Amino acid sequence: MSEQPPYLRIADVLRQRIASGEWQPGDRLPSRARFAEEYDVGDNVVRRAQEHLISQGLLEGRAGSGTYVAEPRARLRMVRGLAREKRGGSPFRADMAALGRAGTWEYRTEAKVPAPEDIARRLGIEAGALTVRTAYEFLGNGKPVQLSTSWEPYDLTGGTLIVLPEGGPYAGKGVVERMAAIGITISHAVEQPEPRTATTEEAHLLGVQRGALVTAIERTYYAEDGRPVETADIVVPAAHCEIVYEIPINRP
Repeated sequence: MSEQPPYLRIADVLRQRIASGEWQPGDRLPSRARFAEEYDVGDNVVRRAQEHLISQGLLEGRAGSGTYVAEPRARLRMVRGLAREKRGGSPFRADMAALGRAGTWEYRTEAKVPAPEDIARRLGIEAGALTVRTAYEFLGNGKPVQLSTSWEPYDLTGGTLIVLPEGGPYAGKGVVERMAAIGITISHAVEQPEPRTATTEEAHLLGVQRGALVTAIERTYYAEDGRPVETADIVVPAAHCEIVYEIPINRP
């Protein structure tokens, strides 16, 4: 059997020292240089060990400050349903506010992206037709909560005030409110959740271990005439969030 890589050996030692109570949640760890000297390894080995523990949620890095023992994270209860679409503004920000957290996000938008075959099928357009693609990283109190990649047909929003989801007067608004601004009323959304494991990139962005369980949601918004107007792939870490669906009941 091959010998354990040095960075995993150091990660195990650090994990044991944290478990023993040597450092408490919120404590700053000694410098990498100190650990490198203590364990007679290179600084790069310590860096990889700490990154490994960060991916498992045991440590957290703070830019310009150092590495800290992570505070225990309560599992968030995220309710999805009609009510979240009627509150105005950003549904995600409202979701986080209901949990007593500040909802923020980072994004990257690309205009005129040819639609892959599966996205084209979901949007009811030809494969290769132009779309506006926006990748999001959603944060609750600065910690990653979910990822999302949204696609909108360029023929639908091109030349309007909402062509860029995070630009113009409707920046940061939800899809329902943005589409209403160009005369499109969204009647419903369809969501298909599936459990799977996180990819390496997803794990890095969500601060979970590679291969950790996530809930992947394929969501599509539809206009009153049945047209799909936006589709998105949403990824939620199962260890940090539980997803609950609220189903309205129409009274007779």
